[in-house]
Amino acid sequence: MKDNFLLIVVLISIAAIVFLIWLLKGRKYESSQSVASSYDSWTNDFLLEKLWGEHIHLGFYKTPYKLNDFKKAKVEFVHELVEWSGLNKLPKGSRILDVGCGIGGSSRILARDYGFDVLGISISPSQIKRATELTPRDVNCKFVVMDALDLKLSQGSFDGVWSVEAGPHMPDKQLFADEMLRVLRPGGLLAIADWNRRSVKGKPLSIFERFILNQLLNQWTHPEFSSINGFKNNLLNSPYFGGSVETSDWTKFTIHSWNDSIFEGFRRPGVFLKLGPNSLLKGLKEIPTIIMMRWAFAHGLMQFGVFKARG
Repeated sequence: MKDNFLLIVVLISIAAIVFLIWLLKGRKYESSQSVASSYDSWTNDFLLEKLWGEHIHLGFYKTPYKLNDFKKAKVEFVHELVEWSGLNKLPKGSRILDVGCGIGGSSRILARDYGFDVLGISISPSQIKRATELTPRDVNCKFVVMDALDLKLSQGSFDGVWSVEAGPHMPDKQLFADEMLRVLRPGGLLAIADWNRRSVKGKPLSIFERFILNQLLNQWTHPEFSSINGFKNNLLNSPYFGGSVETSDWTKFTIHSWNDSIFEGFRRPGVFLKLGPNSLLKGLKEIPTIIMMRWAFAHGLMQFGVFKARG
């Protein structure tokens, strides 16, 4: 009897989530302009900034997990990736390109805490405008609108390239890898962190997994997820690749971010009062996708891949 009741609860919950997602107007990827429009909207309504701070990416949590401030965990993530990738070994004044810079949170840390000369790029004009507004004059950052698949930058012009959670928006993963490596000087360092789907070799996706992935793609303007090994091969196969590449799965260090991304709404209810009732509706509409992301990472359908390479 108890098992039947639990099954009914699970089925009703799944049906409710599916119904909510159906009700939502998805943000299906159509072109780079659809990505720009989505991020323009997220930036201009200020909801993510007020709840999550200057970093849109996930946070890093030491194990065992302890309740942490989400914004602090995001800053910790930047420092962890800098150290893991070896960027901290570059001298002050090194030129760093931040691909998919958002509103500049990571760029400012790279410039302020490590003394780098940082150029942040985004496809979203609103993100670039806000990143510029948030950056003090004494912080060595510049932000410009630019397509990551068509970098208007000279070959070998950067000592380091940094990109966090931008890859899923790229329709051509090989070109994405090529462009980042092209602008990296010989011996320069590449640091990337991305949402990746699991490998399908030897274990094809089930119908349910395909449904979940389709929702994750369509709700947040993603054309496709690559696997960790798939993007590693993109780096290895690039004509500009000249060094080494290493990968790791940081899912266990970042998965608590999905819980906290929802909890922030309860911790900071004043945000909704300040931004108005429409902001609460927008926040509620994101919850089903966040729950699906949490499930996908917890069950191995998605993995948080980090990559470091030399040019």
